[in-house]
Formats: sequence, structure tokens, C-alpha cells
Amino acid sequence: MKKIEAIIKPFKLEDVKEALAEVGVEGLTVTEVKGFGRQKGHTEIYRGSEYTVDFLPKLKLEIVVAETLLEPAVKAIISSAKTGKIGDGKIFILPVEDVIRIRTEEHGEKAV
Repeated sequence: MKKIEAIIKPFKLEDVKEALAEVGVEGLTVTEVKGFGRQKGHTEIYRGSEYTVDFLPKLKLEIVVAETLLEPAVKAIISSAKTGKIGDGKIFILPVEDVIRIRTEEHGEKAV
């Protein structure tokens, strides 16, 4: 099993969610996060004063999938989250040793 952590632009959530459902992903966790990468934030003017916004709002998606679903899920995220502009985000793929469903105590892929 693998854990996919994807950082995306907030307005792309519905598109990504639909694309993942189409390839068979049944669950995900979404967290509101802030951060910056190469874009280094931006400058805004508020009530006549200029200030720098270092951390931009993003969403972090966490998805655990079977190895067979990894490639389709990653492709679905890329195709639905990509705008072609700076700040589209990143995808991290990590190994998962085990998953346990608390209610039934099932282990492994059955618990996902």
C-alpha cells in the first residue's frame, strides 16, 4: 500500500475529488494548510499599505491506496489539479506498512 500526499490549490478540490472517484478511490482526508515553494508568496495592498503574503492557502489531500491503484490515482490528481501555472502543488508518495480499521479491526487493503 502507498500513501499519497498531494498539495493542491483550494479551488481544484472538487475536480480532484471527482477524478479520484472515477478511478476507484473511496476515501481521502483533506486538511487546509499554508505554505510556499518557488513562488515565494506575493505582495498585496490592504488599506493603502503594502505587505507580503509569505504563506499561500493550499489543501493537503491524504489518500491510502493499494499498489494497483497508485498510478491511476496519481494521474487523476495531476490531470485534474494542473492549471499549468506556478503553485499547482506537489505529490508525495510514501510506503504504508499497515492499515487497521478501528471498527472491525481489519488489516491491510481490506481496511482501506
